[in-house]
Amino acid sequence: MGNTGSSSADHRFATASRAFTQKELEDLKSLFVSLAAQSQSNGHFISPSVFQAYTGLHGRLGERMFNLVTRERKDQKLTFEDLVIAKATYEKGTKDEIEDFIYHLLDVSNDGILGRSDLEAVLSEMLDCVFSSKDHELGLSNREEILDIYLNAATLSKDVEGCEKSMSPEDLRSWFTLLPSVRKFLGNLLMPSDLRIQVSQVPSLLHSENVNSAMIVLRKEYAWHIGGLLPTHELVEWKLLYHSTVNGLSFTTFMGNISIDEGPTVLLIKDTEGYIYGGYASQPWERHSNFYGDMKSFLFQVYPKASIFRATGANNNIQWCGVNFNSESIPNGVGFGGRVGHFGLFVSDSFDQGHTFTCTTFGSPCLSKVSQIYPEVIECWGIVASGKQQERVDALRGTVLERFKEDRHMLNMVGVANSSE
Repeated sequence: MGNTGSSSADHRFATASRAFTQKELEDLKSLFVSLAAQSQSNGHFISPSVFQAYTGLHGRLGERMFNLVTRERKDQKLTFEDLVIAKATYEKGTKDEIEDFIYHLLDVSNDGILGRSDLEAVLSEMLDCVFSSKDHELGLSNREEILDIYLNAATLSKDVEGCEKSMSPEDLRSWFTLLPSVRKFLGNLLMPSDLRIQVSQVPSLLHSENVNSAMIVLRKEYAWHIGGLLPTHELVEWKLLYHSTVNGLSFTTFMGNISIDEGPTVLLIKDTEGYIYGGYASQPWERHSNFYGDMKSFLFQVYPKASIFRATGANNNIQWCGVNFNSESIPNGVGFGGRVGHFGLFVSDSFDQGHTFTCTTFGSPCLSKVSQIYPEVIECWGIVASGKQQERVDALRGTVLERFKEDRHMLNMVGVANSSE
């Protein structure tokens, strides 16, 4: 009877070990030996301080992770068996097993109630990890604002007598759907901090010298949120192609500027209500008389709350780009989702008005305070995929014939080259 607990632990370790290849187990053993040596434990265990230095997790989140990995023994000793069992669940488990682990991890107060204060503590430490370099330091007011936009996306539906409302496991899954950048960060906490920074990469935002940085709506925190759904090679550089304050509220200028770059783009709108939202377009903006695009595109909100809305597959009405059409059934402007006259997001070619409605294409709500929108600032950012920088430079050095083709392509997009259409 006295060996029951030990037998149970041995069984869990044996089961967890089967989740790894022999090479992976050997690598885990090497990692453990290295960290145990740093812990000066004669190779027996990893100390809390060494574990936190390795993961880059400090404060309440680091303490909570250590307690979960050591199965809350409170002996301050992380064994090789602990490491294997934790990684098998957290990194090799099913989606439900991983999110159940994260659900308990977020309860940093360890009181069985995942409340707003727990989320705020975790998000604060997340911001410290992601925006830790001098280039990404956050001021106090910026920190509070960013915390709020993530917290505003959370639902806490679980009633707890005499306490603040709690987030249920279902609430957590919904929150992760809206905030893939947060889910990605929280799903990679047992890797070295330098590798996790690569997973939670913040794009470099590039713009010309004549653009005052204070005018730019897309902050690095917003870009990190939007980038949560994007592959790593699209998180290197984002280049400002159009800014309405600099270039004027001109649809023609917008189309001309973005024709330089044929990659994916991020369209961002700040309206007169103060709301900030937009869409990621995986395909170039080109003149079409109907919807086009693919399921990689999505809509998003960044202020006053952060959310991302993926394509649902309900229909193929992804991107809209109407240019110089003379039919009421083919509105001129750019948009995403929904249907003609009832888009998920649409900006008319006057660039001074548009609308946003509930949309089945992306499962998205009205993105602003009201459906009728009046843009105050419109920005479009071109995503420079990793390895494409030199290709972009070479393209700009094209021959006279290539430049003619580019000019012809732009005229086609604005509906001038083929006026007979």
